[in-house]
Amino acid sequence: MNQETLTKLLSKVAHGGLSVAEAATQFQNLSFEDIGFAHIDHHRSLRKGFPEVIFGQGKTSVQIIGILERMISKEDVILVTRIEEEKAVSVQKALPEAEYFEDARLLRIQKKTPPPTGFGKILIISAGTSDIPVAKEAALTAQAMGNEVETLFDVGVAGIHRLFAHKDKIFEASVIIVVAGMEGALPSVIAGMVKAPVIAVPTSIGYGTSFNGMTALLGMLNSCSSNIAVVNIDNGFGAGYMASSINHVSAV
Repeated sequence: MNQETLTKLLSKVAHGGLSVAEAATQFQNLSFEDIGFAHIDHHRSLRKGFPEVIFGQGKTSVQIIGILERMISKEDVILVTRIEEEKAVSVQKALPEAEYFEDARLLRIQKKTPPPTGFGKILIISAGTSDIPVAKEAALTAQAMGNEVETLFDVGVAGIHRLFAHKDKIFEASVIIVVAGMEGALPSVIAGMVKAPVIAVPTSIGYGTSFNGMTALLGMLNSCSSNIAVVNIDNGFGAGYMASSINHVSAV
């Protein structure tokens, strides 16, 4: 349950449009709801400003639908990450309002477009075209959390002149997410250019000695640029969430 839903509910009680008993029923699962295979954290929107996000990997489509059905009446936007197309199709048959973004492997139910409430603009950069799916997961997450988001794709260090052509956009961003595989060098370059916080996302893209992203991860963790933080391999969602948290600090 988010702040807007809670305010409307209490307002109805105050004006006689809803009985205390009816309101009490709706508050019954305010903390969490046990549906057997999941304990749904309905309180998370009030506590953290954004509802629980469903991690689709390892869950069946029936389980995902069951969780979504309990959340829809209480939330304006719900995300399911790491969900395969086959499961997403099943979810959409049960819940036609669900949108699926195949490249990002993300499913979204959004009753209305969230207005930008962040302080500035989040810029999401991918080193290569192959890194775009992780970058898009970050972008969709940040947008759902009420941020103005821009993207810049395929500007890695193999052709660094491509990056410098977008200096104005880079300097204007309040938070930057940089997604890179291979040797993971791009976040260090960008962080050396700007004062904004840079969130580095290593991807599992690369040849054998990239070790499915470990080389990029270690490179980013060992960056000499001091304004870098690093999330886990392929974790676009985590990067988008953290960027939103940073972008909302000045708005509090």
